[in-house]
Amino acid sequence: MIGYAGPGVSCMISTSTGGVGMVKTRTKFFCQQCGYESVKWVGRCPSCGEWNSFVEERETAEVSSTRRGWIASEARVLPIGDIPSQAEVRFPSGLPETDRVLGGGIVPGSLILLGGDPGIGKSTLLLQLSHKIAVSGKKVLYISGEESASQIRLRAERLGTLHPNLFVCSETDMELALALVDQEAPQLLIVDSIQTVFAPGLSSGPGSVSQVRECTGMLLRVAKVSQIATVIVGHVTKDGNLAGPRLLEHMVDAVLYFEGDAHHTYRILRAAKNRFGSTNEMAIFDMRDEGLVEVSNPSEMFLSERSNESPGSAVVTAMEGTRPLLLEVQALVAPTGFVTPRRMATGADYNRVSLILAVLEKRVGLRLQSFDAYVNLAGGVRIEEPAIDLGIAMAVAASYRDRPLRKGDVYIGEVGLTGEVRSVNKVQQRIREAAKLGFERCVVPHSCAVGEFGTIQVVPVHTLAETLDLAF
Repeated sequence: MIGYAGPGVSCMISTSTGGVGMVKTRTKFFCQQCGYESVKWVGRCPSCGEWNSFVEERETAEVSSTRRGWIASEARVLPIGDIPSQAEVRFPSGLPETDRVLGGGIVPGSLILLGGDPGIGKSTLLLQLSHKIAVSGKKVLYISGEESASQIRLRAERLGTLHPNLFVCSETDMELALALVDQEAPQLLIVDSIQTVFAPGLSSGPGSVSQVRECTGMLLRVAKVSQIATVIVGHVTKDGNLAGPRLLEHMVDAVLYFEGDAHHTYRILRAAKNRFGSTNEMAIFDMRDEGLVEVSNPSEMFLSERSNESPGSAVVTAMEGTRPLLLEVQALVAPTGFVTPRRMATGADYNRVSLILAVLEKRVGLRLQSFDAYVNLAGGVRIEEPAIDLGIAMAVAASYRDRPLRKGDVYIGEVGLTGEVRSVNKVQQRIREAAKLGFERCVVPHSCAVGEFGTIQVVPVHTLAETLDLAF
């Protein structure tokens, strides 16, 4: 036996009868924010730009001196047309809003990653989801590495989510946790969170890049082989992105973000990736003492505090996947005290708002160069689609003229640089939602005119100037 130790490398060479083998231990540095790998420590990550985020980790690999041959595989190669098709099977989560985001329900064998800010309500959502599925007769295993079983019991009592089909375990060893999965054979597995569990075979600590990658890979194999729907919770960085390597988001089938505003009780569940459905859907919840309550009619919620007599307020219709949302756009135009007027946009795209202000000044004649302009989407929602351009322009013009818009109007359309009102998609769904809430008139682009539409009047317009004459 010959030993050797060098900088960053230690080797043990065995000269046993079975041949020569060697064990190498390499030291590498990984960025804890993005997973970037480096052979030496650096102060700033070249990938994400984070300072002092590199942590040393050791990788041990056994290298054989003899060349191994190919291992025979039982997998068969087939033409894609000869592969038997299987119907997509889903089971409902018990929360219709969550099913909407997931594409219609939970797919067995899928791996779902849920991320969100600390204290936003991720554990509350998953505990309520577990209870709904347990009530339907399916077994749920909730593995927590952050809380003890008694803490989870206390929250379950407060939320009213106690059920004999819901099993809870506090464990951070991934191998022991997977042994419990084999023993209980649940239909739904929840791991809260992936940054707290660890694989004993790795020398790095929990939450490191290697541990997160390895533990997620172990859960992925169990989910696909045993057809167990698995939900893992991931921490987020201060920028709101999921912590750990970017590979984590590529390994899972769906990536969900649970968002909220510190000044509002509303929570929004969005899909950033979904292999089984659309990524444009969103679910809205209201955080109350008894837990999260689904908001079935978000349009009515967003317009509940709207004042019809205030200048600078307009109603627009935005699409989130297949769901139309009626939102209130608020604008405030005030004389500026600076050489350069101030522009601010909350909930809407800042560059888009600046473009609309320039079109109003050039094509309509509103002298906005000496006025500050502030635009806000009420309710803390964020919308970036161009269909709300016309509503933003009308709210700014109403605030500039200090005159309220016509009561009962809804504005739909994209504003072009020449002042024209351009077409948008899914106009009929938008108009139908406005008619459901009792609005009287809907202003739409001329190319999207649909004629008579029930009780609501549809008014087509060509230009922004024509819309202003119609509104006032």
